[in-house]
Amino acid sequence: MTGNYLTLLEESLKRKLQVMAEIQKYNLRQQEIFQAGEADMDKFDEYMEEKGRLIDRLNALDSGFEKLYANVAEELKGNREQYAEQIRTLQGLVAEVTDTSVTIQAQEARNKKLIDDFFRKGREGIRMNRKTSKAAIDYYKNMNKSSVVMPVFMDDKK
Repeated sequence: MTGNYLTLLEESLKRKLQVMAEIQKYNLRQQEIFQAGEADMDKFDEYMEEKGRLIDRLNALDSGFEKLYANVAEELKGNREQYAEQIRTLQGLVAEVTDTSVTIQAQEARNKKLIDDFFRKGREGIRMNRKTSKAAIDYYKNMNKSSVVMPVFMDDKK
């Protein structure tokens, strides 16, 4: 019975790695969007929604894994030698999940910086456009005022 639980734990970790690989792909796609210069916000939103669904799947897998492990943990303590090979396999998978999680966190941090830079540049562009527009309007106003110069040298005798 414990062997079956261990097999299920192994399958759960493998599915988790598959979902995490999908998240990594979406992170790379998001990175490409913001490195291209002109960001396609519709695509970005689409990728965010899909990543949200994948994260929900990860959470469900985590919950299932924890429940399954709780069922088998006590029996494993007394029979570690009997399941040593499967335990090593699980430990390797857990290490891989941990490494992948760290990689995803690094991708997310890089993407956050790219997104922050993108929006900062956008705000700076808007600010510059406002300054340029204001300068043009001020120039226009000043030029209009200066062109309406009253004639100074006019002969008032007639």
